[in-house]
Amino acid sequence: MDAHRKDTRFVLASVATGWLWLMATVAFTTHTYAMARWIPLRKFWKPYPFIMAGCGVGMIFFGQWRGFSLAAMVTGYAFALIGLTIGMFPTRKRFTVWAHEIEQGVRREKYDYPASHLAFCGVTVVAVLVLAFALTQ
Repeated sequence: MDAHRKDTRFVLASVATGWLWLMATVAFTTHTYAMARWIPLRKFWKPYPFIMAGCGVGMIFFGQWRGFSLAAMVTGYAFALIGLTIGMFPTRKRFTVWAHEIEQGVRREKYDYPASHLAFCGVTVVAVLVLAFALTQ
């Protein structure tokens, strides 16, 4: 192997942590904005950002406790939010309809969430997390 050859991998672990925090903040803002638009219930979108921020802090602390770097955990959080937003996109219209029904007092026994939408969401989140893992190793 040539000693002067540069490693050309895309590695987010070598990026300054400030940029990773900015990426996570943009992903968080985009995700919470999308959810507030898709589920326009005040009782949902007021606590939702705090819940997601708490999950992110918990994820970062747990990951560091388990030996992962701060860069890996912040990147994983940002990518997970991006994957979740993309994964929930096909169901956005149903969310809005259900939110308006709830606001009008309509209660359903079961919400018909399509299995294909759930599978798409799960696959999307896992795929972007694998990508985040690959980019931070």
